[in-house]
Amino acid sequence: MEKILIVDDSVVQAAHLKVILEDEYDVTIAQTAEGGLRQASSGGFSLILLDVVMPGMDGFTLLKKLQEEIITQSVPVILITSLSDVTDEQRGLILGAVDYITKPFNPLIVKARVNTHIKLYRYRRQIEQQSMTDQLTGIANRRGYEQYVFTKWKEAIRLHVPFSICMFDIDRFKVYNDTFGHPAGDKVIASVAQTAAAHLHRSTDFLARYGGEEFVAILLGDSAEQIFAYLKKIRQAVESLHIPHDPAVAKWVTISIGGVTIVPEMGSAYDFYLKIADTMLYDAKRHGRNQVVWADEQLRQLWEK
Repeated sequence: MEKILIVDDSVVQAAHLKVILEDEYDVTIAQTAEGGLRQASSGGFSLILLDVVMPGMDGFTLLKKLQEEIITQSVPVILITSLSDVTDEQRGLILGAVDYITKPFNPLIVKARVNTHIKLYRYRRQIEQQSMTDQLTGIANRRGYEQYVFTKWKEAIRLHVPFSICMFDIDRFKVYNDTFGHPAGDKVIASVAQTAAAHLHRSTDFLARYGGEEFVAILLGDSAEQIFAYLKKIRQAVESLHIPHDPAVAKWVTISIGGVTIVPEMGSAYDFYLKIADTMLYDAKRHGRNQVVWADEQLRQLWEK
């Protein structure tokens, strides 16, 4: 069931709207703009109905704040008002509102407009999901990764939890492609992605194809030692697939893994640690491949071999 947030300081009006919509939607009510912002930022809403006239922070100010937040900026907002001034309607549309509902409420109009914007939101969400999925492997693509990591980095700073960046790629993949052909290479990429995804199945685990035969994973909450042990299992699982390689360079297809675990603080730069993760991957390949090299919270290296 789709979730709708009503932000209205009037108990009577909010309750009236809820009665109109609750047979089709999961409706939450916030009676202050500040409370509405907190609720909306928790995520999961498909539509926000927002009263324009509220004490303290008004609806226009809240709408602007919603448009500035990554989590809420794509959620459609319908403004609720008894104002008939065209200037107010124009202001709301310029700020990003998708529609207006005027008081007193006509249940048929409320339902029709809400249903329309919920359907549009579902369609847009489906298109966005497709655009952020790698068609070969079924995991997130580079675009999906970039959208995800921005939000999670901010969350890790706020919650002060360990944040791990993992880079890995398929060893001697160019040789494999040259020997067996690109269709076989595509199957290897898909097999590696599926194997890694089968291990990275917690709600806080994220895996994406970074480009070509390279992947990136984001893991939250575990120490460097825990992540290091976890990734060794993934490396071993890929080797255990026993996908034959060119015997001149290797018996089986393997992967090399590098990364870093940090507890980010305000002002920490994600790109700086991404470069460290990439350096760890380079070290893993430089020292023989088919291994994990990790940097802990003090940037001390952990070596598998």
